[in-house]
Amino acid sequence: MKRVYIITSITCLVILAAFLCIFKVFYPTAGRDDLKVGFIYDNDQSTPYTYNFSLARDAVEKKYGDRVEIFTCSNVLDEEMEEPLRELADEGCDIIFFNGYSELVRELAPEYPDIQFCQTSYMDMSDQTVPANYHTFKGEAYQGRYVSGIAAGMKIKQMISEGTITADQAIVGFVAAFPTSEVISGYTAFILGVRSVVPQAVMQVCYTETWSSYALEKSSAQLLIENGCVVLSQHTDTIGPAIACEEAMEDGIAVYFVGYNQSMSEVAPGTSLVTSRIDWEPYVLGAVDAVAMNREIEKTVLGRIHGTDISAGFDKGWVVMDDLNLQVAAPGTQEAMDSAIEQFKRGEAGFVFQGDYIGINPESSADTYDLKNGYIENENTSYPLFHYLLKDVVTIVEDEDDTLIIR
Repeated sequence: MKRVYIITSITCLVILAAFLCIFKVFYPTAGRDDLKVGFIYDNDQSTPYTYNFSLARDAVEKKYGDRVEIFTCSNVLDEEMEEPLRELADEGCDIIFFNGYSELVRELAPEYPDIQFCQTSYMDMSDQTVPANYHTFKGEAYQGRYVSGIAAGMKIKQMISEGTITADQAIVGFVAAFPTSEVISGYTAFILGVRSVVPQAVMQVCYTETWSSYALEKSSAQLLIENGCVVLSQHTDTIGPAIACEEAMEDGIAVYFVGYNQSMSEVAPGTSLVTSRIDWEPYVLGAVDAVAMNREIEKTVLGRIHGTDISAGFDKGWVVMDDLNLQVAAPGTQEAMDSAIEQFKRGEAGFVFQGDYIGINPESSADTYDLKNGYIENENTSYPLFHYLLKDVVTIVEDEDDTLIIR
């Protein structure tokens, strides 16, 4: 009889152990209950980029509740990263997230081998040697840009068919911060999305040379509108361009806006079409789960793994579309967007940077790229690398004494 009891006890223990293993796999918050998580923001939540990133912080707080202590530092310039980083490390943070573009994070990480440092990617890490506790990540933003370009193209097509503009007035404007490959990749995907609906559409790009300046962004948008652009978008960090479109519409100028990072429907209800954004929650939550369970981040987070660098798009929920304005968008826009999104979810992303286009490196006209051969973005790194201007499609304009000068 004792033997039966022993066997039964062992069986119960085995079943219990198996149950605990399964529970930990499917319920990762079942791990540690004393986590400390740090966030360092380059700006504050009044700006779209930081606000969007802060949603991931809120998700951690909601999921873990009292089991996690969260520390946040805002308005930290890239060159001022060291002091807040060391402060959070001294607080005993187990993992720290950064949405800035400072190389100091990678340089300082080896000093704190027990802390995981996770930074939004700011360069190609595929050929870089990085510390084991340093990680980079970014959603494949070009996918959302392309889909939002489809929404813009549908609106332009409607404007042409209704006689609001002529076919040769299909001009898109883009307010951009800097001529980095991240920015160029994004606005190129956007205009290619537009041209998938309106093949003759062209784009004018105006650089502000700063990530965040309401005045500069708004004035750049106003100049693009004056130059005939009928749809605008941006890769900058304030609501200035959206406000410029809304004010222009109030003055009787037909112009629409496509947002990035944060919905602009509240500040531009009459002109906002749709917004694309990176959803940072899947990575941030997955990375915190990994630390809680003492697992490797790259073996926990779902995405395309490039060493300690991860990216993903619509397929893993890292890119999303928000607030399609049905009062403003052209009929059939949702269906057209959904069709492209399904292609991305099936892994068919090669169609974006492909077509009868010649790309020219703005730093060297001798460096060109024929898109007939196609270009796969984010193939080996989460940081976007496409940096060519489409010949006869994209034009860079400069603001000189409130006048757009074409270069």
